[in-house]
Amino acid sequence: MAAERTWLFDLDNTLHNASPHIFPHINRSMREYIERHLGVDKDEATRLRQTYWDRYGATLTGLVRHHGVDPRHFLHETHQFEDLHRMVVFERGLKAMLRRLPGRKIIFSNAPRHYTEAILRLAGIRQEFDAVYSIEQLRFRPKPAISGFLRILRRERLDAKRCVMVEDSLANLVTARRLGIKTVWVSAGLRRSTHVDVRLRRVTRLPAFLGRL
Repeated sequence: MAAERTWLFDLDNTLHNASPHIFPHINRSMREYIERHLGVDKDEATRLRQTYWDRYGATLTGLVRHHGVDPRHFLHETHQFEDLHRMVVFERGLKAMLRRLPGRKIIFSNAPRHYTEAILRLAGIRQEFDAVYSIEQLRFRPKPAISGFLRILRRERLDAKRCVMVEDSLANLVTARRLGIKTVWVSAGLRRSTHVDVRLRRVTRLPAFLGRL
């Protein structure tokens, strides 16, 4: 693989497993935020959170668009952790895997900056990335919206055809593929997709598939 290849990595459930501890905490925090600030009960707050996630790929987008929620306040309030270091689950060999990939590496996440940086530090991999794009740098327009992709390509002066996106979300990879970006789907499921060049159960297996990218 040519040295000028650029890797765009998602964060949650791609570079670490957020499902056991972190996502339940965030989901609960979002539901409680919606209850407080929209004055609805628990069931309605849960419905709104899930509806906006399904429709837009991020609860934040629906709350901003339909309820005028301040995105910075929402993200700050819903991404507070007293013991984040005990909640992070990542694979042994993650840093070694990243170092084996030739080319630049960039984080492309829908998460807020303070949380993204904290996860990268706790996993010991912050220094492996040349740039970090969190939701703030995407002007609060999360994946799978195309605007965030275009913003990174322009700001980093990247050729989409020389990029590889590594993600757990198929919807986000569909957008990437539309732009000509190679796609790696981190998924333990059996589903297949024409939008995916490589599907992996574990991200640490990525170097074994360089020839297909």
